[in-house]
Amino acid sequence: MAEDALRFDRRTSRLTGALRAMAARSIRPLRARDHRLFLAVCLVAAALIGGACTLRPLLALLACLVLVLIACVWRWPALAAYLLIALTPLTAGIERGVIPVLRPNEALAFLLAFALASRALVSWRTGRLPRIRLHRIELAIVLMAVANSIVPLLWLRLRGKEIMADDIQYAVVLWKYLILYGIVRFSVRNDREIWRCLWLSMGAAGIVALVAILQSLNLFGVPGLLATYYAPFGDTGSLSIARGSSTLSLAAATGDLMIYNLAIACGMWWKGVGRRDLVAAAIALFMLGTLSAGETSTVIGLMVAVLGMVALTGSGWLLAYFVPAAAAASLVMRPVIDRRLSGFQSAFGLPPSWIGRLQNLETYFWPPLFSHWNFVLGVRPAARVSVASQISGYVWIESGYTWLLWGGGIPLLASFVLFVYASLRTSWAAAREAVGATSVAGFAAFVAVIVMVALMVFDPHLTYRGAGDAMFFLLALVVKGTESRA
Repeated sequence: MAEDALRFDRRTSRLTGALRAMAARSIRPLRARDHRLFLAVCLVAAALIGGACTLRPLLALLACLVLVLIACVWRWPALAAYLLIALTPLTAGIERGVIPVLRPNEALAFLLAFALASRALVSWRTGRLPRIRLHRIELAIVLMAVANSIVPLLWLRLRGKEIMADDIQYAVVLWKYLILYGIVRFSVRNDREIWRCLWLSMGAAGIVALVAILQSLNLFGVPGLLATYYAPFGDTGSLSIARGSSTLSLAAATGDLMIYNLAIACGMWWKGVGRRDLVAAAIALFMLGTLSAGETSTVIGLMVAVLGMVALTGSGWLLAYFVPAAAAASLVMRPVIDRRLSGFQSAFGLPPSWIGRLQNLETYFWPPLFSHWNFVLGVRPAARVSVASQISGYVWIESGYTWLLWGGGIPLLASFVLFVYASLRTSWAAAREAVGATSVAGFAAFVAVIVMVALMVFDPHLTYRGAGDAMFFLLALVVKGTESRA
């Protein structure tokens, strides 16, 4: 038996040595070919850029910047998350046209996604194939995206209805948010990088808040400055109505963004992170920014956020700070508040915008939604209808839960409920049980989700530009942080 075992060991060792030799012989030529291929690509790229410099110098410069950005993301993957979180609030309100088809923040997101995907492909060739396991939040996002695109588009075809360009545009919205989530999820690697993401979020939101405050108070010609690139559908008059739409070109989205970053600052205060004076200044700035939006729904969202923070902390200490801070902020923003309160002096006791919102739902959306069982699988992905009498040419669905049924029916509503449940459960656990940046991200994500759920009564806050992005960024940071701790 001993001799048989010895012979077996010798055969095994010879076989192992032969396999290693074969692997060595196969790897060396592959590496040589890789170097030659890389050199060839560099030569071709240099020739193309050289020719472009002569024919289209600006395009060549842009191509060089793109290549440099891709190289930097390859070297420092977390840079993708930093750029996305810092630049999205500042560029999300720029209308399409500056860049064909896409907004600048969308173009940046797709470029960063390409850089990370190409980096991953190269890693796969070297044998480091990553194991991708969907978190329950990610699964819910995928289900929402499918229910808002494939399901209603197939339902349109089965009913013999025409699929319009608007349907395609709106069908990709939740897929876009999945990409944004994935960029942050797979580029950030540790607690230190999560901290940087949170600080960058507050820094960018601070700029948005300052612009919103000055715009709503009509100071220093800020409304005129915004009119160049941030006028929604070219309507410059909407920038001077005592509402802080800021660089998001949408006052309600600005209010949401302020609340989400207020939650980050309050989470840092709760955890005793950072300099107290800087965190306190951030809280005050975001409070002013929230009120500068001039939206009644934003004030409701702020109240919901405070209640959520009280539930997370398990004490009412936050109210002791919030009440005087809110009173002081109200005095500063009194012109904006007075204008909004004047709307409740109408004959119906409601602002004209609320009455118009209800009339639009009753006229354009509820009748087709609740006829022929359309609410089961949705009417169509497009969340607006063309109305020539409107300045913008469209009427949008100004009810988030109506939008869920309109854009995907019961499957979209059910997947949204799953998303909310998974997000609240994960972020609550992170805020209460995790430490460091993950805990603060969980604190802010929990607040963001409950505020979004409450305000979906008024509008589709889930997909509000800039604000929706910030919520998905926070959830990605929470999932990454909890994964790192596991």
